[in-house]
Amino acid sequence: MSPKSPLTLIAELTYRCPLRCPYCSNPTDYGSDKYRQELTTEYWLDTIRQAANLGVLQLGFTGGEPLIRQDLEEMVETAAATGIYTSLITAGTLLTLERAAKLRDCGLDHIQISIQDSQGDRSDYIAGITSFEQKIAAAKLVKQLGFPLTINVVLHRQNLDRIAEIIELCRTLKADRVELANTQYYGWALHNQDSLLPTLEQLERAKQAVAIAQQEKYFPMNVVYVLPDYYEQYPKPCMGGWGNKTMVIVPNGDVLPCQVAASIPELNFDNVSDRPLDWIWYKSEVFNRFRGTDWMEEPCRSCPRQEIDFGGCRCQAFLLTGKATATDPVCHLSPEHHLITNTLESERRKNPLFQYRLFDTTNNTV
Repeated sequence: MSPKSPLTLIAELTYRCPLRCPYCSNPTDYGSDKYRQELTTEYWLDTIRQAANLGVLQLGFTGGEPLIRQDLEEMVETAAATGIYTSLITAGTLLTLERAAKLRDCGLDHIQISIQDSQGDRSDYIAGITSFEQKIAAAKLVKQLGFPLTINVVLHRQNLDRIAEIIELCRTLKADRVELANTQYYGWALHNQDSLLPTLEQLERAKQAVAIAQQEKYFPMNVVYVLPDYYEQYPKPCMGGWGNKTMVIVPNGDVLPCQVAASIPELNFDNVSDRPLDWIWYKSEVFNRFRGTDWMEEPCRSCPRQEIDFGGCRCQAFLLTGKATATDPVCHLSPEHHLITNTLESERRKNPLFQYRLFDTTNNTV
């Protein structure tokens, strides 16, 4: 069956960033020559037009820190002219009144700002630089200029104890939407797993705090809470399914099915400077590699959930098992599920108070 048009384009404009978060989504080799040459303005503008023709409905400008690119306004204006809904996904430290107003005038629809914690010193510690006050000022600026504001907080052992404070801070900043996303363990987060993996007690408190915020409708556009994979019975579908809804363009122009796909060394990615975007989406080897279910091995091949979670995350499967076609070890049916339980058990041995169990998320409950 032919794939549908992509819904979302994630434009990673640069891997440069003033922050040094331990769960950074940048690839672990982001400083290599491979990414040093960033895509030119002309290529980005052409690619955005191609994306619109391909059927993309929403475009997220991200990084690294996308505000480092001084041609961001041109990209926003080009995207707005095509009717694509645009979001700026930023740390907020470089967002000034002048720049934000200019982006609004160019047609930017929405801004998401990341905050690391509810307390300045702790937030700065996680971010690796003094940045908390700049982030708060940026969030207020976004509301002042009339943008919808999303606040994203990556959750982990170092900040989950202040989940209620974090939610209250978002409420004070009049966020329209809040994303409370527990760290997923790829790339830098996998390297720093020992200091990031939360306890069951922390997750239970977070669940209660989020339930209150949802029930009381603190945020007009809702609060989203994402559990860490390691505590779930079943894995999350990779980006809604590999090559199913989303494409990611990294700073050098390579096109990926997800932000972490470059961690699978067997894949060779096509570049927008060499191939049209529609060819990459429909015909490239990479985007077709894990589409559908034909590539699956057991137990996925005969599992009734195969078109619900699509075997889980291909990158996580590779990083944990060394095999990209393996069932994601997060799944409790996976032959390698012990890799997850052993990690949690190791944490329990280090800290007798550390406990764990799997949350049943089959009915979207935690």
